[in-house]
Order: sequence, then C-alpha cells, then structure tokens
Amino acid sequence: MGDSPSRELLSLADDEGNSVSVNVLGRSSGWTAGLDAEIVVKTPFVSGRIDLALYVARLESWADALDRLDAGEDVAWMEMSSGPSIFIQLTGERDCPEVVVEDESGSMVTVRVPLVPPDGWIADHRERLRQVMDYWVPMLSG
Repeated sequence: MGDSPSRELLSLADDEGNSVSVNVLGRSSGWTAGLDAEIVVKTPFVSGRIDLALYVARLESWADALDRLDAGEDVAWMEMSSGPSIFIQLTGERDCPEVVVEDESGSMVTVRVPLVPPDGWIADHRERLRQVMDYWVPMLSG
C-alpha cells in the first residue's frame, strides 16, 4: 500500500446506480483519537452525505459486523451511538440485500438502498478495514 492512505472503508454499489460508502477523510482536527469520515449515499432517486467520527472501537465493531455478515446475520453498525447508524440486511424488504443509513440523532432521516453486493464483498471489506487500520490507527492517540 505504500504511503498512500486507504480512504474507502465501505463501498457497496450495484449496476443500477445505487451505492453506499464510508470514506475516511483524515485525522480529526479536534480529537487526537479520532478520524473524520463521511457516509455517502447515491441512488438515481436520492443522494446525500453525512459527517461521521471514526475511532478504534468503531473500526473494531466493523470487524465484528463483517464476521456476523459472513455468518449470514444482518448487522447494525454504530447503532445506539451518537451520529448515524448503518444497517446491512442480507434479505431486505424487497427480497434482496439492502443497506439502511439512519440519522436519528441529527436530521431524523432514514435512507434504504437495495443493492446486490458482488461475490467476495465481505473479504474485500475485511481487506479495506485492514488497510484503514494499518494506515490510520498508528496516528491516533488515546
């Protein structure tokens, strides 16, 4: 990976123009133990983004979520914390996988994005997480 920072922690998209991503923007200027990040939702109907704070415990909980997804379970990532939550349902309301982004503590908006992830997406996201952890976590204090 070299000196290039890994920025895409989560990137799910389909061939119909639906996507949800979590991008690391850099170290937080106001908190030495945190990273500034964003959740970006794009669909042919609605698009948006919301700021997100990441830190080691949230990254570790993403690893746990990937393990549960690999075991065939739906997951809620960052639920019951301040800021947005991401839910991944392997069989959603339309009988296909979907990602739900919920910002209950801020805008009170929920977006449900049906999409079929490509084969191997969980392994791909484990590698994305490893790259983010390897590059960014050593820079954090606390």
